[in-house]
Amino acid sequence: MISKKLQRARDFEKKYLRYTEEEQPGFHVTGGIGWINDPNGFAPYQGEYHLFFQYYPYDTKWGPMHWGHVKTRDFIKWERLPAALAPDSEYDRDGCFSGGAVELPDGRHLLMYTGVRNVRRRNGKLQAFQTQCIAIGDGVDYEKLAANPVIDAELLPEGGSTEDFRDPKIWREGDKYYAVIGNRSADGSGTILLYESDDAMHWRYVSVLSACHNQYGRMWECPDFFHLDEKDVLITSPQEMSAIGLEFHPGNANVCLVGHFDPNIHHLNREWVQAIDYGLDFYAPQTLLTSDGRRVMIGWMQNWETSSCKPQELRFMGQMTLPRELSIRNRRLYQNPVRELEKYRGVKIDYYNVLINGETSLRGISGRSLDMTVTVRPGNESSMYKWFRLYVARDGEHFTMIRFRPDTSTIKVDRTHSGFPHDIVNIREFPACVHNGELKLRVIMDRYSLELFVNDGESAASFVLYTPADASAISFTSEGAVLVDVEKYDLEMD
Repeated sequence: MISKKLQRARDFEKKYLRYTEEEQPGFHVTGGIGWINDPNGFAPYQGEYHLFFQYYPYDTKWGPMHWGHVKTRDFIKWERLPAALAPDSEYDRDGCFSGGAVELPDGRHLLMYTGVRNVRRRNGKLQAFQTQCIAIGDGVDYEKLAANPVIDAELLPEGGSTEDFRDPKIWREGDKYYAVIGNRSADGSGTILLYESDDAMHWRYVSVLSACHNQYGRMWECPDFFHLDEKDVLITSPQEMSAIGLEFHPGNANVCLVGHFDPNIHHLNREWVQAIDYGLDFYAPQTLLTSDGRRVMIGWMQNWETSSCKPQELRFMGQMTLPRELSIRNRRLYQNPVRELEKYRGVKIDYYNVLINGETSLRGISGRSLDMTVTVRPGNESSMYKWFRLYVARDGEHFTMIRFRPDTSTIKVDRTHSGFPHDIVNIREFPACVHNGELKLRVIMDRYSLELFVNDGESAASFVLYTPADASAISFTSEGAVLVDVEKYDLEMD
């Protein structure tokens, strides 16, 4: 049964989505109209890959959360489906927050999400109650379970918060279902709780999978837990993070914890911790396992600190990253664009051993929808260059700069002149290594975005850009001689 609130959202989409088609990026998911944030329910279903997202269609600001919905076969071209959930029940009246999805053995599609209900206390304070709920459907229409919520305060460990208890990620393993859920513990910091079920409807608390202890931010949101290349990986998004060197930036951040899961105590024993993405715009990632065995991740290509910063004329706010294939190598989480992107490459333009010492532009190297790899190495055997800079999305007024300094082994991305009409943080610096004398930069651009992959996925950085679409020049400059290889493809979505 479709509620009045959900039908209203679907009618709104049907009426207004057609007016925003020309504003959309070519291959990055948006809500089409209105606001989106966290990816939800990113999982296979009946031979396709479905993606839901936190959604408020009526404004470009955060509002009572619905679930928007798209699906794909190749992670590049997406089909828009009607909104899937609306806050239309007593237990989720103030929002259907983030969650996951799984296909049931009988072919039905199960969504697990956080229902939010705010209550005004006698002292005037608004208190949120967050519980975990289920809706089941056929890939388009979903009906909420009569027994909702299925996980509430009775299944919290001692000291667990009912206000910060959200974002279940569900999966099936063998004949059981599992879910990880973010929570705030008695010490005020984040924990990830593990739950188990025989039927995905009735749940029992298992353990604290991992705890923050105020080391990496405070509340841990949007967890995901999976096995990858003989390691167990927990990804989460901390709030109130303090900067730690160049690895973690302050505010709303992202963290990857890698180690081994101890099945006896149901706990992740950490081996190392790293940032997932070093850019200004990346939060709340989710992963899925493809039919051919790849672990693919997608994230919200935005951040709460920048979420009100867009040109007034745009009728949508927020987009997702390009889906990325994950692997573990050399004690690091690697990520690269899904290989399906290569099917959309146009004519190849390449240059080899171009000597740069000063500023240079190359014929045919420009654009705003492109896949470009730049390999940089010293051009002088007797002296190292001081820095190398790559400028993209450039015209007489605008540009975004990517700079590498070999003496500090750092990359700096500066989007100060990238069209933001607000005074916000626009510069991010992060570590990068030279391998066999070379640095490799892969740049993916899609109208409003720049995604940078360093050294075949050793690190990644995501940035939203609002530079005018006709600002498409690209140039190279250095202090000291460098040799550069460039391989560039325009991306063709038609």
